[in-house]
Amino acid sequence: MKRIVLSVLSLFTLAAAVKAQSTTSPMSSPGSSVIIKGGVNFANISNKDDGGYDDSRMLTTWQAGIVGDFNITEFLAIQPGIFYSSKGVKLQNGNPGDLDYVKTTFNPQYIEVPVNLVFKTPTGAAKLFFGAGPYVAMGVGGKFKTDTELFGSSESDIEFNDDDPLTEEQEDAGVFRVRRFDFGLNGLAGFEAGAFVFTANYGLGLAKIASTGDNSEDRNNKHRVFSLTVGFKF
Repeated sequence: MKRIVLSVLSLFTLAAAVKAQSTTSPMSSPGSSVIIKGGVNFANISNKDDGGYDDSRMLTTWQAGIVGDFNITEFLAIQPGIFYSSKGVKLQNGNPGDLDYVKTTFNPQYIEVPVNLVFKTPTGAAKLFFGAGPYVAMGVGGKFKTDTELFGSSESDIEFNDDDPLTEEQEDAGVFRVRRFDFGLNGLAGFEAGAFVFTANYGLGLAKIASTGDNSEDRNNKHRVFSLTVGFKF
């Protein structure tokens, strides 16, 4: 929890620094701004060869971060950002009270950096927007929890390996180790109303999470995250 608090405080500090730079630099573009965002993640992990997943495995988590909104034209902007994002999946067999009840929660935490190209409608102060772009992420923490009826509960820290994200081969692999680096694609839509920004985003992970798998084998074992966030622009 201490690490999470420090990470969020760092994001707010960075937002203030970026805003100060944009208002004092002669190179800053008109209309550029900074958006502080936070919201809920509906996280899952693909378990099918076509990249699909089971809705029953969804884990409700959260994210918080900042986004730069830099206008290229009146209706087109580039939006780089940095987020602390909680992902994962849950698995459950049986119900509480049953002898075979087992609930497992896999909840890794990432520092994620998206860069999206965003189109905004020409509708004045209230605008719809649509965008897409890539993201990269680095694992920084998380928990693996198990609750059972017969043996009680257990919890352990998620262990990341030191795999090179630029290669297909799995350096420092292990059965219970997770790749530290993730990457993928974002698709987003939302609207601005004055200083408030509401966004729906879908993150399609392209890197396998388990360190023993090859990215090119199939589309199993990859992050799938739908998020809803509220932001304040200044």
